[in-house]
Amino acid sequence: MSNEADLVKPAVLLTIIGETVLKDAILKLLKSYNVNDYTITQVQGEGSHGRRMGDMVGYNTNIEIKTILSLEVSNDILQSIKDYQGTQAVIAFRSYVETL
Repeated sequence: MSNEADLVKPAVLLTIIGETVLKDAILKLLKSYNVNDYTITQVQGEGSHGRRMGDMVGYNTNIEIKTILSLEVSNDILQSIKDYQGTQAVIAFRSYVETL
């Protein structure tokens, strides 16, 4: 039986929450770093850019994109996401995780 150190490896869970209109641009950004595995969820919430309750399809809606990648790639993607923050409602954060 293998020990836990052999079972898991460190990684970064990157979470991006933003306006649905950013979906294609964010996916293009991820793919430019060869990030092809991700999960997208429709979400609701309230923050500094106001309330986003998804009350109409395609309007006033947010998405959450999650992906697991390396620390180095997450640094580059976070830097690129920062460029959107002046004009779009978007936030990104990372968590350190262990994967199988």
